[in-house]
Amino acid sequence: MSPTQPPPLTARLAAIAQRFGIGKASRRILERASQLRLPFQPLPLPQETIWWQAGPPLQRLVELRRGALSGPVQEDKAEAHAVLVGVVKRSEQRLDSFDLRQVDGLCGTDINAAPVPSFEDYLAGLQSRMVRIISYKDFVKAISQPLPRFLAGEPISLCRANWYGRRLFWSGEQHAEAFAASIAYARLRKLEATLPAEITDYHLDPAGLELLGERYHVLAMPVQAWNDPAFMGLLLDGGIPYSRLTFLRHTGAPEFILLPKKHADATALGEGLRLAGAADVVRYLKALG
Repeated sequence: MSPTQPPPLTARLAAIAQRFGIGKASRRILERASQLRLPFQPLPLPQETIWWQAGPPLQRLVELRRGALSGPVQEDKAEAHAVLVGVVKRSEQRLDSFDLRQVDGLCGTDINAAPVPSFEDYLAGLQSRMVRIISYKDFVKAISQPLPRFLAGEPISLCRANWYGRRLFWSGEQHAEAFAASIAYARLRKLEATLPAEITDYHLDPAGLELLGERYHVLAMPVQAWNDPAFMGLLLDGGIPYSRLTFLRHTGAPEFILLPKKHADATALGEGLRLAGAADVVRYLKALG
């Protein structure tokens, strides 16, 4: 075998079994899981786009409902939930004066909207324009649609997440065109427009991610897996503990399975699924952060 070629599957299985102390019974689960043929897909990376909802909704982990996890054993779900809610942290800050020209994202829209990197690109792509701004009077009229108390200096609500880099999103959900047109006009005319700002920051917490990776295999499973006899046989026949989370919002999105590493059969299943092609969610999240 050439030094550049990967070791055969049998050798990889043996190495994994030795590393995790997997016994003979669990080794069979590892082998069977590694041979599953399911339509695994890589998890999507966030795109350069003005749409907050186009990316992974990781902010939901902060207040994840206990009922969001499914699975046969309540204690397993409770333990998984306690770890998941520590993966993302939220903080708040208030600025007395914020330049609105720094805003470059919108929270409210259909999650399937086409990605566009800037307000200017979004406006240029509209088939018909409802908002035209050619004067300061037009600007005030336009921005007062999404921000009715703009002239009174009412604070603007913004959000930011480190998986989107430094992009700032307006938290409103209506009058997207009027807001984008107002900000684009202010940039073009170098028009200073400031308001107090209330900013909600979300960030993936390194310690929370480490804990998740230490305690669980978290893998992205195609929706077809839950009707696949081979996979469901492995999962249920041996009574393997697991929790299941439907999380991503796009059509055909995979679901996440959490397998506790403290359980030998769950570890064997998790390692086998990774060999079969399941995306490692913890590795994915670390790359985002």
